Amino acid sequence: MTDRTDNAVRTARTRDEVFQGLQRVMVELFELPPEAIVMEAHLINDLDLDSIDAIDMAVRLQEMTGRRVAEEELRSVRTVADVVDFVLRHLQSAPAGFDPPRAS
Repeated sequence: MTDRTDNAVRTARTRDEVFQGLQRVMVELFELPPEAIVMEAHLINDLDLDSIDAIDMAVRLQEMTGRRVAEEELRSVRTVADVVDFVLRHLQSAPAGFDPPRAS
């Protein structure tokens, strides 16, 4: 992932901006076509993500938001919209001065 994508998601102000950043992340992580990643898409049924993908996503969300992802929170995430909402909630409560890590 590029620094620009991480920073775009981290500093996003609107739901649409978070969605666009998340879409870029999911295309990169899971090699999904961008047009498949819509707010209504179910992560398992529509995007065919599995438990390993969920771990990869959790790690990326932690990096993007600066917050630990609790397992119980992940259990409630079913759609792309749920992920967007998760990111928005966590960005609002990110530590002061948090700067997402640089991509390797």
